[in-house]
Amino acid sequence: MGGNRTVAASDTLIRTSDPDGEALAPKQARLIRSAYKVMGEKGMTHLSLQDVADEAGVSKAILPYYFASKENLTLLTMRWVLARVAQRIREAIEQVDTANEKVSAMIDAIFVSPESNRRFYLVFFDFLGYAARNDRFADVGATFHEICNGLYAEVIRLGQEEGVFREGDAHEGAAVVRALVDGLFTQWIQDKDWEKTHAECREVCKRSVLTYLTASVSLAAAS
Repeated sequence: MGGNRTVAASDTLIRTSDPDGEALAPKQARLIRSAYKVMGEKGMTHLSLQDVADEAGVSKAILPYYFASKENLTLLTMRWVLARVAQRIREAIEQVDTANEKVSAMIDAIFVSPESNRRFYLVFFDFLGYAARNDRFADVGATFHEICNGLYAEVIRLGQEEGVFREGDAHEGAAVVRALVDGLFTQWIQDKDWEKTHAECREVCKRSVLTYLTASVSLAAAS
């Protein structure tokens, strides 16, 4: 019963983007953080309630009360981590003014640290496999992409208004920006020297995104 209430109440968590889990009971938030750590180390497929309990330092018996099942725990953990990412991006772009500054701040917010990004993408790639086969996971992924694409599109529209970004459909541009970010992370996570190349990958991402967004503007200025 407790698990069902938690999942129902968490449907808006990713939209409200509560980064620290204050919308959850303290023990729930602790268990979710522990689950995320275990996912990063062992993968979603090998996640067990016992592993989460051991990481959190609690009895395994309390997890079904809060989450009802491993699937519910996994879903809520993904909502929580994706909410943190969305909120970090939102806060970053709100702190600067121009479109070029917002792109730089946005990418800095995404490239948090080698360790954090590696854990996130290891878990996220597992999550995408689940989302392709399970509608409950797919809905969480779709909401996350809708929010992120909306934030990217907001920055693109500002750049178009400022005359520094190419004209065109902002939502289409946002999808391309997301593809560039995720594509570079896909390559980076396979790098044996991922810790050393993280900063370089971040700067390549900034250049790639800005090159795409300013392409036709730059050509017009050159002519």
